[in-house]
Amino acid sequence: MFSGIQEILVLVIIVLGILFLPRILNRGQAQQTVAAKPAVTLSGRMRLAIAASVLGPALIAAFMQPWKQDLIPYLYLGPGPVAVVWILYWVLTGFRKK
Repeated sequence: MFSGIQEILVLVIIVLGILFLPRILNRGQAQQTVAAKPAVTLSGRMRLAIAASVLGPALIAAFMQPWKQDLIPYLYLGPGPVAVVWILYWVLTGFRKK
């Protein structure tokens, strides 16, 4: 009867030790504040490309209104060219890095 409760308590102590022990050990060390550099910096051209990727299909959708008619022509004229351009950019970037 008591062995089941003891096993559960041992598991709880182990989990709490895993969660709180690193925090307790790091308190003694002085933490240096270093300005974190953003992982990805976007250039002006990249921001323009992203904005055009969002606004282009949105404007085509407003003009063609695919919710009232067939969706396939909208896919060819809206998100289709955007996807092709981004795929080409991805492939060319891969060749340049090599």
